[in-house]
Amino acid sequence: MSPVHVRAEPGDFADSVLLPGDPLRAQYIAENFFEDAKLVTKERGMLGYTGTYKGEPVSVQATGMGCPSASIVTEELIQLGAKNLLRVGTCGGYHEALRLGDLIVATSATPKDGTVSSLTRGVPYAPAAHFDVVHAAHHAAEAAGRRTSVGPIVSSDLFYDPTEDPARLWGNLGVLAVEMEAAAIFTIAAMHGVRAGCLLTVSDTIGAEIVRISDEELRGAVDNMMALALETLNALN
Repeated sequence: MSPVHVRAEPGDFADSVLLPGDPLRAQYIAENFFEDAKLVTKERGMLGYTGTYKGEPVSVQATGMGCPSASIVTEELIQLGAKNLLRVGTCGGYHEALRLGDLIVATSATPKDGTVSSLTRGVPYAPAAHFDVVHAAHHAAEAAGRRTSVGPIVSSDLFYDPTEDPARLWGNLGVLAVEMEAAAIFTIAAMHGVRAGCLLTVSDTIGAEIVRISDEELRGAVDNMMALALETLNALN
C-alpha cells in the first residue's frame, strides 16, 4: 500500500532526496536543476519530483513547515526506500558573524519542539546530522569557495517566537541559527539507519532587530546552495 501522504510507489523516488519546506521551491529545484524531471506525487499540494543530476538519480520532496509535517514526509520517504535525506532551506541567523546569504552546514539541531520529545518518549536526545553528509557538504562548499559556517542549529515550533532576545540566548550557547524542520528529520533518519543532513541559507539576521534579505539576493543564495546540495548528494553515491 502507498504511504498516506506521499502518494508514490517504491522506485518512484531516488535513494537521495532533497527536502525543501516549500512545495514551490521543490518545483523550482526540479525544473531548474534536474534533468528529465518527473512529478511523482502531488498529494495535499506537497510536490515531489524525480530526475537526474550529472547522470545520477535524485529526487526532491516538499516537507511543509514545522517538525510535525516534516516527520510525516521523512517517515514515508524512508518507507519508499530513501537512503540519503538532505534538508535545504532558509534560516534566521543568531551568530553575530553570520551575514545575509551565508551558507550553514548543520551538525546538530536542538529540538525546541514537541515532535522529537514525542518520538523519544521524553528521553533527552541530541539530533545530529550524519557525518558523511556533513563531510560531503563541507568539502563541496570548500571546493566552490563558498562562505560557510559549520555547527549546531535549533529547530523551533514557532516562527513568531515571543522569547526575549533569542539571538543572545542561543548565540551564547554556540548555536548558529534557527529553522523549523531539521531536528525531526535527523531523529527519524537515525531511528531508521539512513543518512540525513541540512544545508541552510541565512535569510534573516536576528539581533537587536531582524534584517531580511532581498528577494533577488535570496534567489541567488538559494541557487548556490542547491548546486552545493546536489554535489553533496552525488558524493554520497
